[in-house]
Amino acid sequence: MVRGATVGLAALFLAACSAGAVSPNDNDGVESRPVPAIRYTPEPTAAPTNAATLAPKPSATAAPDWSAVPLAANDATGVAQQLVMVEAMLRDPGVSGAQLNSAGHLEQLLFGRLADYPEWRDAVLAALPAAQRDVVKNGLDAGKQLRMLSGPIPSRLPDWKIVEPAPIEELLSYYKEAQDTFGIDWEYLAAIHLVETRMGRIRGLSSAGAQGPMQFMPATWAMYGKGDINDNHDAIMGAARYLKAAGAPGNMQKALFAYNHAQAYVNALLLYAESMKLDQNAYRGYHGWQVYYPTKDGPVLLKAGWVNG
Repeated sequence: MVRGATVGLAALFLAACSAGAVSPNDNDGVESRPVPAIRYTPEPTAAPTNAATLAPKPSATAAPDWSAVPLAANDATGVAQQLVMVEAMLRDPGVSGAQLNSAGHLEQLLFGRLADYPEWRDAVLAALPAAQRDVVKNGLDAGKQLRMLSGPIPSRLPDWKIVEPAPIEELLSYYKEAQDTFGIDWEYLAAIHLVETRMGRIRGLSSAGAQGPMQFMPATWAMYGKGDINDNHDAIMGAARYLKAAGAPGNMQKALFAYNHAQAYVNALLLYAESMKLDQNAYRGYHGWQVYYPTKDGPVLLKAGWVNG
């Protein structure tokens, strides 16, 4: 077993999500509905009801602020419109940098909105182009699996440092190097990286003492790791080496279960990997997912540069 618990295992239920419950004052023109008992998305101060806020607005003086936290829509129609636009952006090779990161972040928020209001899911999925539907469905189902692992809401924020992830192409080169070396499809390694530390954004120990972007226990790293446990390249190669010893690629279920003895965890990784196998652009979206942590007042966004402990 690589480690006893994912970094902040209590936060795993946010691994596929993060857009908010609607306050009574935000419902102008929207049918009234109950507030979720447990929010998987932060409470917005204001939220759009359509995709307009994502679309660039013509301006002679200012470009869109892609560094701002995006706002997810408040209703099923708006969520569908935004998700259609986001998925198109993720598949547009001309979208890169901060704009691509914003699209991935909003995708995460929209997935979270659908976790808050699952009754919207079928209508939203139906609005997507057929070629994208299974990719999005897998991502939503993966989040549902991870939420099965959630425990009590923590009483304090974790002792983490949040950093910017390595660039998309750099990480992809590491995954593919591991694939070429050990015969394990790169999508599984990207899925582990996503769930464990949000593509290396989280620096800190898990509740069980695991370390690094792929969350190795020190004793396991001593057996399967080479180099620096905190280095993305070395950790990804170590994870592939461990999975190979545990039965991959012939039996990915067994290998992933060895990585973490939780079937819901394994199911989530298989679903995320399948999304990327169906469409590599799913990885472009996942790379933009941010670190949200559960609190009694709802999930909190921990931005790059945040430090505690």
